[in-house]
Amino acid sequence: MSKNLTIIGGGVIGRAWAIRFLQGGWNVTITDTQDLSQMLHDEFNGKVKFTTDLKKAVLNADYVQENGPERLSIKQEIFKTIAETAPSHAIFASSSSSIMASKIAEGNPAADRILIGHPFNPANIMPLVEVVPSPDTSDNSINKAMEIYTALGYEPVLIRKEIGGFVGNRLQIAFLNECRYLVEQGVITVGDLDKLVLNSLGLRWSTVGPFEAQHLGGGPEGIRHLFEGVGAGLDIKLVAPDPKKQGDIIAEVEKTYGTGEKNWKERSEHRDKLALEIISLRKEK
Repeated sequence: MSKNLTIIGGGVIGRAWAIRFLQGGWNVTITDTQDLSQMLHDEFNGKVKFTTDLKKAVLNADYVQENGPERLSIKQEIFKTIAETAPSHAIFASSSSSIMASKIAEGNPAADRILIGHPFNPANIMPLVEVVPSPDTSDNSINKAMEIYTALGYEPVLIRKEIGGFVGNRLQIAFLNECRYLVEQGVITVGDLDKLVLNSLGLRWSTVGPFEAQHLGGGPEGIRHLFEGVGAGLDIKLVAPDPKKQGDIIAEVEKTYGTGEKNWKERSEHRDKLALEIISLRKEK
């Protein structure tokens, strides 16, 4: 028996969700404040329904994936409306990359069915979904969300405690800040830093995660040997990048990789092709 998904927000993330849910056999309805009916019809060959009426969109929903503006007041209003209208069994997930479920669910009678389901861009290709419940989210809602994302071919990870930015973005920000600092200081160019990461950390972490990488790096004695050996001698103080130099970073990145729609399309398609090949190889192990 097919299930009904309502996607709130027909932008890049919303349409990416639609691709995966359609592939999983779900009936998909997209709702947006703008009339995207013709664009969505052309993109999905009429396989998705569209309405600008939020209440109508969630009337028969089994699962809701919200992708609205990253503003708390807007999300609270959206979730208040869907809690009043959607079926009592429906689960409400937000794709928010920074706002916690407990904030969205404040004063909402359906707080036990509200959680974060945060994807990584491009969401129809990247396997990760961070499932971040609030303290009020029920175990049943958490388990169902995990099951749904898994059935769609994602690799959902349960974030067990709310924290700003969740986990993926916190790691990303810490790493990217150091990248910016090194370029700002003239230690390395934008192009060479990307080359370095592609041929070291990026390659390593596309096969094993950072903790397993450290464990393997310690040889037969594992991470304990690494920490007590090479790791014990690493005493590096990290410094935040200078916000005033952000314009210089932007200019160097644009000079290195170009700009414009054609350039973006070619580079993003190449990225997606490589990502799919890596994912396919990992599934063969």
